[in-house]
Amino acid sequence: MGSRGAKELVSRATKIKTKLQSAFEARILELEDVSHRHASHAAVKGNPNFAAGETHFNLRIVSPRFEGQSLVKRHRMVYDALAEELQSGLHALSIVAKTPQEVEIQQKRAPQ
Repeated sequence: MGSRGAKELVSRATKIKTKLQSAFEARILELEDVSHRHASHAAVKGNPNFAAGETHFNLRIVSPRFEGQSLVKRHRMVYDALAEELQSGLHALSIVAKTPQEVEIQQKRAPQ
């Protein structure tokens, strides 16, 4: 079994975080598993690949690599980084992708 067995025990969330951190050098990386909210959906019930969960996530990522990129391009960049996960059971990903400068501006505008 060796290292292959250990590798299989890594959660999808851990794999996603590792891939995104590596690809984007994220300053903020928050991933929330919301699969439980979708457990009663017909597509989930009828597909044995979804039985294990970890199929629906909310993502908040802040990276300087998004600088100068449109919102659509940022989402494509994330989907490209997670292509393997999307092919192996990741069903839905809600993405908030910002630059550090956008977060700073947003924080300055927030009421104190």
